[in-house]
Amino acid sequence: MNYKRSKILLLVSVLTLVGCNFSQSTVAKPPQQDLQTKLSVVPTHSNTSDSATPLTYKIETYNSQVMGASRTYGVSLPPAYDENPKQSYPVIFLLHGGHGNPTDWFIQNKGQALKTVEKLYSKGKLPPSIIITPDGNDKRGSSPHRDPEYIDGPNGKVSTAVGDELVKVVQSRYRTLNNPDFWAIGGLSSGGWGAMNVGLHNLDHFSILFSHSGYFHDKSGPLNSPITYIKTIPLQTQKKLRIYLDSGTSDIEEIDEAQNFSQVLNKLKVYNLFRQFPGSHTWKYWREHLSDSLTFVGEQFRVSEIAHRTKHLGSAPLGKSKVKS
Repeated sequence: MNYKRSKILLLVSVLTLVGCNFSQSTVAKPPQQDLQTKLSVVPTHSNTSDSATPLTYKIETYNSQVMGASRTYGVSLPPAYDENPKQSYPVIFLLHGGHGNPTDWFIQNKGQALKTVEKLYSKGKLPPSIIITPDGNDKRGSSPHRDPEYIDGPNGKVSTAVGDELVKVVQSRYRTLNNPDFWAIGGLSSGGWGAMNVGLHNLDHFSILFSHSGYFHDKSGPLNSPITYIKTIPLQTQKKLRIYLDSGTSDIEEIDEAQNFSQVLNKLKVYNLFRQFPGSHTWKYWREHLSDSLTFVGEQFRVSEIAHRTKHLGSAPLGKSKVKS
């Protein structure tokens, strides 16, 4: 057996092992897209010295031409980001829900996301990534009496602001892997719907979507209702999607929405994973199960990397790349 063939068999074996981690509710093999960018390597998980330093976040500001105002976002950079200037990273957007803001996923009494991310890094379940928490509020601002509108509508083009403009801001400010196979967007409650809606309208930037306790019909109509809108997306584009859904068993309406959406995805043969857990529409539930969605995201990043390496096997030695790992 020649060396090149043995490398191919090794990659196939790794893909098989990764695939075994998925639930039987998935409906198709993870897509292996025709990647057009240079060969990139997803960074390895943090070493012991990196993990000893807790992750931090900042709130940053940018001028939004789309919204006609200054906007903010939260960002947490991977361990040793500054020490590895040639390394580029995957990106994960986390959207807040109703009456929320960019700090929600980070702060102690709500998301505590960085604790979850640190654990996943240390276990190798999520490669070091750039975590972004956008401001999802429209021009009306935040209110306990209504959900944010993650749409391009009369109160602002929020879908474009988050799914395109902010993506380009992040790409210009940080070292990102710019192929959509290495970009994920997810959220909770109305942010779970928002992640699906923004993601499906910006598939040139995102291919991995996830939702906790989200809904998939919107009052503005089918254009912003993922359960309907996804049927209008070209088949070849649908095949590139990887989608994770979960809801608490006490969240009756949301669990019905997720089940129905998963059934539509199954009929379309869109790769998806739907899970139910004990719990309700609370931060306790979302804190506990962020690790499940981000583990799914980490698996997709690794599968995309392996597919990318397999495609470029003849042009670059296994384990070598243009990017320092």
